[in-house]
Amino acid sequence: MPDLTPELAVADLERSLGFYRDILGFSVLYDRPSEGFACLRYEGIELMLDQIGKGRTWETGPLEHPLGRGLNLQCRVSAIDPLAERLGRAGIALYLPIETRTYRVGDRDIRQRQFCVQDPDGYLLRFCEDS
Repeated sequence: MPDLTPELAVADLERSLGFYRDILGFSVLYDRPSEGFACLRYEGIELMLDQIGKGRTWETGPLEHPLGRGLNLQCRVSAIDPLAERLGRAGIALYLPIETRTYRVGDRDIRQRQFCVQDPDGYLLRFCEDS
């Protein structure tokens, strides 16, 4: 298990699985349907989904759509084009279209191709590949 695995509170686990598993291609590592919970993986990315109000909900304030305001989850993958194509076929608009950006990291520059998409609950996912 990675050292950091985000757990996203979601309104409807099945709807979220339809997005992450069926459209993006994440696999379910394990789940607890009676608790509205699933742990997912795509390449080196792992995240957990937890249905609000079913099982334990980590609620530190009102949960209003879009969830995850002020947070974007950078997801480094080997190739972003297949993900963007699957989203397009599903009719899901990108929040930020594919772009190439250069970022300063210490004493060097790195280049990434990236795009952003919101999941059904509004969490912002930034998929990127090294270019």
